Amino acid sequence: MSRLLGFFFRRISVDGSSMVPAFVPGERLTMVRRWRRVRIGEVVVLRDPRGHDRWLLKRCVARNGNRLELSGDNAAASTDSRDFGPVREREIKWIVLSPKRAKGLK
Repeated sequence: MSRLLGFFFRRISVDGSSMVPAFVPGERLTMVRRWRRVRIGEVVVLRDPRGHDRWLLKRCVARNGNRLELSGDNAAASTDSRDFGPVREREIKWIVLSPKRAKGLK
């Protein structure tokens, strides 16, 4: 059962300040495997489109068909769609649950 839950849910720790003030470095978040369309305003996790060696935490700010514009809340410290362009929705692997919804999944 725990492996099954691990397939659908993951806990991550925020690294970096691109999402400040919404999420601060060291904050723990719960994410769920993407199984539906990403909504504008949702925070998502994807592999860096410029090199798959790191994961990015970004907010979806616009949609154009199956392409998403992603942005960090702290634009001065963020690498996002301004740098790598829009991404295909299929590149989004995880959706971050709001802290209120994630509380029960400790």
